[in-house]
Formats: sequence, structure tokens, C-alpha cells
Amino acid sequence: MLPLLLNGPISHFADFECYVTFLFLVLAAVGTCIGLFFLFKRLFTRLYLVLVCIAGIVFWLLGLDHLFYISIIGLAVGIVAFLLANQNETRSLTANMMIGKSGRIFRKSKVKPESLFDREAMYRKIENAVTILSKAKIGALITFEKKDSLDELMRTGTRIGAPVSSELLQTIFYPGTRLHDGAVIIRNDQIAAASVYFVPTTKPLTGKFGSRHRAAIGISEMSDAVTVVVSEETGRISIAYQGELQSVEPDRFLEVFMDYMAMVKEAPER
Repeated sequence: MLPLLLNGPISHFADFECYVTFLFLVLAAVGTCIGLFFLFKRLFTRLYLVLVCIAGIVFWLLGLDHLFYISIIGLAVGIVAFLLANQNETRSLTANMMIGKSGRIFRKSKVKPESLFDREAMYRKIENAVTILSKAKIGALITFEKKDSLDELMRTGTRIGAPVSSELLQTIFYPGTRLHDGAVIIRNDQIAAASVYFVPTTKPLTGKFGSRHRAAIGISEMSDAVTVVVSEETGRISIAYQGELQSVEPDRFLEVFMDYMAMVKEAPER
């Protein structure tokens, strides 16, 4: 083994270019493994990345060029395959970065001071609007910002800055108005923005769900926001939170909605 190493690439370490190439490969392999460790939780994925990187370095040291290139190709193909097979995790990571977080790596969220307002009165206005929209089968998507800032997403829509009222919400979602497509984002007791577009979830759903429901689950996967959805086809009311969607009867909406608004987002798995 030692003579082979001495006659292989190690014998050329005096060549500065060769040394730099080797150092770059080691740093790239280690950096790739560390970065993807935060993205992928499965043990098989992590072992694959580590073993392929180690094999590539060993093949390079031994001068086995063909095996080295095969290991590099295997690493690249494996990373692409893992990214495609874990679209929810990769999408959540990039989306979290877009709204000012950094997914699993940095878990601190921007905490904004809340204004003082009659929370129960505001919730009753929401209940009134949602109930009327449901009976009329008018589609609606209403997202309530909590601790995680949605400022970046609001840039895709139209800023409103008006107090929450049942009448205004009904007007916004009335078919034919310029703001009825997309979501309304409510911050404290203000309608902060309308016609905001979210990245829809890519995970498979059981049953028939439209674009509003997928968008509601999508925003709940990347933030601690609570989102209320009214189906345009059936008038069904649903609430999305932490990647899950729950159907709610109109007579229980206020109770269930208040419970969701009081929830604290669970810390992600380490």
C-alpha cells in the first residue's frame, strides 16, 4: 500500500497545484457533508454522503482515476436524487430563508411587538366574514401572522394597512375584484396585505384539494402562521397549521380558530 501511495498522487505533493487540488477536494467533501447533514435527516442519506466522499478521496490518493471519477458522479447523482426525493424539506429550507429564517440551522425568528387590541372582538369579525363567505361559496385564503415575519411574502401582493372588518374581507374576496386572487395576510388587528401568493405544498394529499388549500399548507410548512381556507366549490372551511389541514364546521369555527391562534410552534427536530 505504501509503495503504491508513494508512486501515486502523493509523490506529486511537491507540486503546489496538485496539493491545492487535493485540499480543495477534501474541503468540498467535508463542506458538502456538513451542509447536507442539516438538510437530510435520514441515516441512509448521511451514510451515503460520507462513504462516497471518503471513497473519492481514497481513490484519488491511490491514483485510481476511473474509480475517482465514478465516485464523483455517484456523489452528484446521489445529491440530485436526494433533493428530488425530499422536495418538502428543500422547499421549506429555501422558503424559510426567503422569509428571513434559515430553517434548521438558525431557528430564531424575528419577534415583533404586538399592538394592544381586543383580540376576541377581532376573532369574531373573522368568524362573521368566514361564515358568510362559506355560505355564499366564495373562496378565501386568510393568513394570520404570528412570530415569524411574513414581510418578504407581502411584497408579492398589495399593501392594505386597514383595520380588520368583516365587510372589508368580504369585499376583497368577492369574485371579480382585483384583489380576490391570492391570500390576505393579517398582522395583529390589521389587514396588512392582499393578493399575496404562497408557494404551494408538494406533498401528496388525500382527497380533492384546490390551489388555495395547497397554498395554505405550503405557508404553514414554512412559518408558524395560521391560515383559514374557504372552498370555492363546497364552502367548506379549513384551517392549516404546521403542515396539517383540518376541516372545521361553521358552528365550531371560532372555538377551533382561537385554539390554533393560541398554539406555540413546536421546535423542529435536531
